[in-house]
Amino acid sequence: MIAAIHYDIKPADLSRHLFDVTLSIEEPDHLGQQLWLPAWIPGSYLIRDFAKHLQWIEASDEDDTPIAVQKLGKARWQLAPCEGPVKVRYQVYAWDLSVRGSHLDETHGFFNGTSVFLAVAGQENEPVTLDIQPPVEAPHWQLATGLTRQSGEPWHFGRFSAQDYDALIDHPVEMGDFEVLSFEACGIPHHLVLTGHHYGDKERLKRDLAAICETQLQFFGAPYPFDEYWFLTMVTSDGYGGLEHRNSTALMIPRYLLNGKDYNDFLALCSHEYFHNWNVKRIKPQAFLPYQLERESHSIQLWAYEGITSYYDDLMLHRAGLIDAAEYLDRLATTLTRVARGPGRLVQSLADSSFDAWTKFYQQDENAPNAIVSYYTKGAIMALCLDLTLRLRSEHSLSLDDVMERLWEDFGRQGLGTDDTSHQRIAESLLGESLESFFNQALHGTEDLPVQKLLAALGVSLSFKPASDDNDTGGNPGKARSERLTLGAKLADADGGIKLLSVTHGSAADQAGLAAGDVIVAIDGLRARLGKLQTQLTAIGERPVEVHAFRRDELMTFDLTPQPAPLDTAVLEITDPDQLKGWLEL
Repeated sequence: MIAAIHYDIKPADLSRHLFDVTLSIEEPDHLGQQLWLPAWIPGSYLIRDFAKHLQWIEASDEDDTPIAVQKLGKARWQLAPCEGPVKVRYQVYAWDLSVRGSHLDETHGFFNGTSVFLAVAGQENEPVTLDIQPPVEAPHWQLATGLTRQSGEPWHFGRFSAQDYDALIDHPVEMGDFEVLSFEACGIPHHLVLTGHHYGDKERLKRDLAAICETQLQFFGAPYPFDEYWFLTMVTSDGYGGLEHRNSTALMIPRYLLNGKDYNDFLALCSHEYFHNWNVKRIKPQAFLPYQLERESHSIQLWAYEGITSYYDDLMLHRAGLIDAAEYLDRLATTLTRVARGPGRLVQSLADSSFDAWTKFYQQDENAPNAIVSYYTKGAIMALCLDLTLRLRSEHSLSLDDVMERLWEDFGRQGLGTDDTSHQRIAESLLGESLESFFNQALHGTEDLPVQKLLAALGVSLSFKPASDDNDTGGNPGKARSERLTLGAKLADADGGIKLLSVTHGSAADQAGLAAGDVIVAIDGLRARLGKLQTQLTAIGERPVEVHAFRRDELMTFDLTPQPAPLDTAVLEITDPDQLKGWLEL
């Protein structure tokens, strides 16, 4: 059965990366139907202007008589008045290899509805149907999506339906020669769809993902919010990311993440996106009910939806039995290190980080480390502090788990949006005392959170050491190397020298007057090479030397004194296992 609003999409030209889309509207506005395309995709808070990829658009009535189309803005169109059904045809360029847009070539096809499906203004709440056709060049391709299937065999092209436009764009589609690893969690079918060459242990992947999904399903409890789930995973050389949807997630991972030393990073990514099934897809801010997809939709609550999720992603690996307490603490130390290495944490509050995600977090420049803090990482540390605060003040009878349970019952299941104080009010009502000072400091202040004191009360010591090398992300105490000297800048190889990508405030490079974009060509009269920099700085020691660098095409001279590596690398060690119990299990 075809709905009154029906879409037809087909890969029209694989090598030119083009989708052809036909939109049929049975009852258009007789005064002239307006159409619009989202400017952003939920879960990724940046105006992306998907309409820029629309190549052409035309419309006709049921007799194929052309109907004039007028563009009203960068992503809105007006059809001339028409009494009967209309068809709108257009073409979309798809060459964004990410989890946010659309991509099409000879190897596969992928799209999010926000980038390919025009909305029918005034009829966004109406049911829709969708035909997805295979490419002529590759009729053997499979198809994977969480959309409700109306026709066609599983993993084949066919007809699908959605209850409204919001549901239509919340189900990404993957097509190609992919591999499917299916498993069950709490009786619910789950599918890991892998597009691209990989070396993953298939049985281990299914076993580990099942453990994560079951742990989270049991955490929130039945009835579950979906009856089938898809991990749509693009395996590439170095891409990384994830984007949550109501019964699926779109993932992009490096090829060797499925079986290498960083395998748990893949599990953590899956855990993060799966937790979003509840925390942001169902429990969400009032500002997202409904999503305002033609413009920015600001909220100071992103810390709660990305930060809390970032706290639980690794914690769920531990609860699922996939990592022990020591490895969990190593991963937590990495998060603490990321926060500590950003001087912007002392400049921007967590609430402002959330609100300004659109213009600051998602549009970072060379000064970003000095000016902003991530609502992911600092939000995770705030969630940790809230969890430990509740545990300690209640003698372990309460935790952040109880807050999440109340949020799910009071907001998620009811379809209601949280306001800026909902999390605080729930935590206070459970605890029976005020948490205003904690929330004010954590959300609106810029001082460091009391994580060291809270961890100590649970038998875990937190200390900071200098990074042992450029790959030291924290966790393992290792050997202290206080003699290590640095420039205090993010560096990259450049023709003829070392390029400064960003300069940390207060660092040796900053005090010398060097700036992002400068290319150092000589240090103390010797050629500058990134691979030899550490050896050279160690030999120089803490004494001033001349540095020659190009700024644009001008050669400049700077006086620089190397500095000891800062104490910004977190180390967590268990000091009292008995105090740890209840939060982490040994």
